[in-house]
Amino acid sequence: MSSQILTCRQTLAVTSHRVLASDLNEHGTVYGGRLLEILDGTASISASRIGRASLVTASLDELNFILPFKLDDSFCIETYVTGTGTRSIEVFAKIIGEHLNTGERYLGATAFLTFVVPDKGVTLGQITPVSEEEQYICAGYPKRRQARMLAYQQQKAFQAQLSLKHPWEN
Repeated sequence: MSSQILTCRQTLAVTSHRVLASDLNEHGTVYGGRLLEILDGTASISASRIGRASLVTASLDELNFILPFKLDDSFCIETYVTGTGTRSIEVFAKIIGEHLNTGERYLGATAFLTFVVPDKGVTLGQITPVSEEEQYICAGYPKRRQARMLAYQQQKAFQAQLSLKHPWEN
């Protein structure tokens, strides 16, 4: 596959969801696991638009819950690619809530997700930011990527110390 240059907007994926009673936890807000499931699916569309190959979710970084989503709200997930490596794709997500009874919109959450292309023969395209928001977020990609790579090495060292035996086994 030949690499291409895309704008962040060309990788944009948007999904909207009405908050239902079945989405709520014991606090009357959207259950985090439900939100993550929808977020991962939306972000994978953005990653696929530049990867055009089989992808796997490698990490979910910097997930920040800012304000909760409640019954009679909706939330809109907007994702777009903010950087590419040799086989990795960073996707930024912002989740915008709306109080449906008033029309008031608010920022509910933000996150970065990383997807990896397992096929070493795939060449990823490059991303070009256009808007001020895109330029600001994409400018931080090299620093976030470096931090992720360091954290990955630390995580590998940590995992090497974990036992896979049950506590009652010798």
